[in-house]
Amino acid sequence: MSTVAAPAAPETDPRVKAVFDDIRATRRTDFINNLWRHLAFDPPLLERTWAEVKALMATPSTLDPLTKELVYIAVSIVNGCSYCVHSHTAAARAKGMTNEQHAELMAIVALAARTNQIATALQVPVDAAFDAAAG
Repeated sequence: MSTVAAPAAPETDPRVKAVFDDIRATRRTDFINNLWRHLAFDPPLLERTWAEVKALMATPSTLDPLTKELVYIAVSIVNGCSYCVHSHTAAARAKGMTNEQHAELMAIVALAARTNQIATALQVPVDAAFDAAAG
């Protein structure tokens, strides 16, 4: 259950309508998902969040769109955000992620979690070769 109610008619606020229109145009869809609908309770927060998402996830950069989604899935798993795991898995599938790629991603996430826990438990010192400040 949400901690805030999504506004009943969010697009009556011109700031919200402008963001929703930009989401529709950028994503080439009429679908506005629940995250954006719930963020509409605070138009400045909605604007800032969309601007950052658009800049990082929807603007061409050195990482291809599928890689961005895979990273987002991995971080969402670590942070325990079910909503983001689901939405970015759907986005990754829409960008061409195969079942085999998804399975490999899950294996890498599980491996990283396990080896991170081992390294943390053992308090293994960082090798000088890996430390940019040492080199």
